Amino acid sequence: MIVSMKTAIHWFRRDLRITDNTALAAAAREAEEVVPVYVVSEGKKEHRWTGVARQTFLCGSLASLDGNLRTIGSRLIVREGDAEAALVKLARETNAEAVFTNRDPDVFGRGMEMRVAKMLAEDGRELRTFQDAAMHERDEVKTGGGGNFRVFTPYSRAWAKLDKPSAGPALKKLRTPEGVASGDLPTPAHWGLAEFSGGLEPGEKAARERLRKFLQGPVFDYGATCDLMGVDGTSRLSQDLRHGLLSIREVYHKAKAAAEGADADGRNNVWKFISELIWREFYFQILWHYPEVLEQEFNAKYRGMEWDQEEKKYRAWCEGRTGFPMVDAAMRQLNATGYMHNRARMITAMFLTKDLHLDWRLGERYFMQTLIDGEIASNNGGWQWSAGTGADAAPYFRIQNPWSQTKRFDPEGKYIQRWVPELSGVAAKKFLEAPVNGEPIAAGYPLPMVDHGTERDETLRRFKAVG
Repeated sequence: MIVSMKTAIHWFRRDLRITDNTALAAAAREAEEVVPVYVVSEGKKEHRWTGVARQTFLCGSLASLDGNLRTIGSRLIVREGDAEAALVKLARETNAEAVFTNRDPDVFGRGMEMRVAKMLAEDGRELRTFQDAAMHERDEVKTGGGGNFRVFTPYSRAWAKLDKPSAGPALKKLRTPEGVASGDLPTPAHWGLAEFSGGLEPGEKAARERLRKFLQGPVFDYGATCDLMGVDGTSRLSQDLRHGLLSIREVYHKAKAAAEGADADGRNNVWKFISELIWREFYFQILWHYPEVLEQEFNAKYRGMEWDQEEKKYRAWCEGRTGFPMVDAAMRQLNATGYMHNRARMITAMFLTKDLHLDWRLGERYFMQTLIDGEIASNNGGWQWSAGTGADAAPYFRIQNPWSQTKRFDPEGKYIQRWVPELSGVAAKKFLEAPVNGEPIAAGYPLPMVDHGTERDETLRRFKAVG
């Protein structure tokens, strides 16, 4: 091992683990002492991109990280404020020569990295960044002509052909200087938020247990069960990848190993799961090369789309009071747990944009403020896909019918009855088509707020008007 400096700082952001953490491992190799730090944003500000569920999960994961660091002889240093000022101040206090961090895949994190690098350089120090959040990032996956992919399928083929970096081990020891001042670990109250109680267990240990259980069995049926609402057929790892409790390399290689030991059907199901990991990286590179998607439609010809502005309809959608059982179940699951089944995300997004004709940006923001696993790139990509405006989007004329989607993915009504208790004693067949003669599905449950067929025709008119 070649030690090149006395003290370095590792800046934790979306890599809250000590296993296979690229920048942390590099800092541990190159410095005698490492100061692990998390910089907490200033409290009691409205955040466009986050909310109580994710902040609660973040706080729990930071507490877990601190515990893990203490087991290897270190501890988590907490500072507050603007990252650039906080890191320069900490570097001066500890005489650190460099700050190590893993690159952020979104535009806001990259902007912060540029500001930190500039201030450190002015202070005679450096910022060292490492690839970690994605298996392949930035310009690694290119078309044959050297361009950027705008469609998933050819991107996934090119992605699959590239050599995959291996996963590294957990750190066994980390030496941190004594006497470095630290603030308290944050709680949701730091941001003026109440504690959220509906989410999953946070932290690296819990994430690794979720991965173990998924790869022991459910992954081998993934293709058949991942879209079924009433079945626990998804990995539930999205928040763990979002916060870096697991590395993408570990997830990929362990899944690949599971495929190699399975029969043909099992292998196909595992690779279906791996395809979802590739979608995540596809949306990363879309956001990297086309950051305007956060404000505009990816498909430029739809930037003149007509969107309604009806607060009453929007609030009914947010609260799960639309009269469409599948939509209402999904929104109530989201509000109660900070999670929504992926198929339900498509259904609710298409309902907002193509049945209610409300701007996809409203839904994108609500999801980001409510989801524990809110990933800016994937969330934007999913919303634009559903709205028919994005990369690899569903064609505008492909409009999911909430009634037929229920028939395909929750035919027994298990999902609906779990999340809409006023429908718990209703026959499942009533969830499969719109009620007739103006009679509600159940007493106390609203009639559908719109007619799907009528609104489908209106959506087609609007798209044809601009396309």
